[in-house]
Amino acid sequence: MLMSPEFSHIDHWIFDLDNVLYPAECDLFALIDIKMGEYIAKTLDCDYAEARKVQKAFFHDHGTTLAGLMHHHGTDPSDFLNYVHDIDMSRLSPAPAVRAAIEALPGEKLVFTNADRPYARRVLEKRGLADLFDQMHDILDTELIPKPQKPAYDSMVAATGINPARALFVEDMARNLRPAKDLGMTTVWINTGAEWAGREHDPSYIDIEIPDLESWVTGLHTAKETQTL
Repeated sequence: MLMSPEFSHIDHWIFDLDNVLYPAECDLFALIDIKMGEYIAKTLDCDYAEARKVQKAFFHDHGTTLAGLMHHHGTDPSDFLNYVHDIDMSRLSPAPAVRAAIEALPGEKLVFTNADRPYARRVLEKRGLADLFDQMHDILDTELIPKPQKPAYDSMVAATGINPARALFVEDMARNLRPAKDLGMTTVWINTGAEWAGREHDPSYIDIEIPDLESWVTGLHTAKETQTL
């Protein structure tokens, strides 16, 4: 595959999972949101409307709903993850073009996600990408420290053995790219148009902004992306 010169130094291609390795329009979060609301309502013995307020506050204050639940209520992470990720995957479909393009990238391919491995594998299987990645680093591998907290990135780098200066990281949440940029990675932000995903957006730590993964990764050998360098 003939790569654009700006990517000639990249030999570690790192991808977030949700809203990256499948289109944001699939909106799996809507299904997970419902499950999280149910879980919080049961845990706090409150109505669903109140549970949703708590859920969003935890997400914004702690990086993940789970981190907030653990901090404030001592929630068992396995119990929570198993419950909220038990969703219907029929919204997902195989992505042969994405698969071919990622497979053709020179170097190692990795998944770095705030989700857990069983859920990530189900998503990748539905997309036809399950055997495509060399390594995965999930929320349990980070000892439940979520992106964008720096220890999650340090954990990923240590466990995978990557060289951040030769790594590229694709994310849909802008704020999750700041620690990656601080480590020396090339950063790619998928701008899904969601307000929460664009929170804390700053061009200083976003090298490339794209509308979706498929159009960008399939055209890497010829496309000239709009960069904010």
